[in-house]
Amino acid sequence: MDVKAAIEARRAYRSLRKDRISREVLEELARCASLAPSCYNKQPWRYVFVASEEKLLAMREAMSKGNEWTYNASAIVAVLSRPDLDCVLPDGRRYYAFDVGLSVGMMVLRATEMGLVAHPIAGYSPAKVREILGVPEEYEVITLVIVGPRMEGPNPLLSEKQAEAERERPPRLPLSEFAYLDEFGRPLA
Repeated sequence: MDVKAAIEARRAYRSLRKDRISREVLEELARCASLAPSCYNKQPWRYVFVASEEKLLAMREAMSKGNEWTYNASAIVAVLSRPDLDCVLPDGRRYYAFDVGLSVGMMVLRATEMGLVAHPIAGYSPAKVREILGVPEEYEVITLVIVGPRMEGPNPLLSEKQAEAERERPPRLPLSEFAYLDEFGRPLA
């Protein structure tokens, strides 16, 4: 699969089949995440790959209502960083979240290429994640990435809206609404 095919195939599916993911697969995802560009190569990302049944069960306590579908995760990747791990520019711009996002994107595309779903979520308790995984207080829990193979058919735990999103890719904004040429508001396409 080439990069464009992986981009087009990537979907935030919620219907996952609970399968064991090998340490080698997790290491491959980490290696690909590590290849992302970052400001002065500071690599501000930190990942906790959760794959043991004991920790996956514990992570259920951190999930928000509506994210019960995550209970079928084969792995959960906690994505962490701190502002001081990356460039803090004189004008106040802080790159760490941007650079971490690039790293997560690389990992998500590699997971897609490997036939896995890698679905980043915001519906969780950062404090609970910190407690379960022993994350130091100074680290921000930026996202959780739910990883596993896709199951056939919709997960019965999904709401009707979530199940609909499984059947068809949710609509994307037309280029004219977000891509501009030479100045803000002048559509690229």
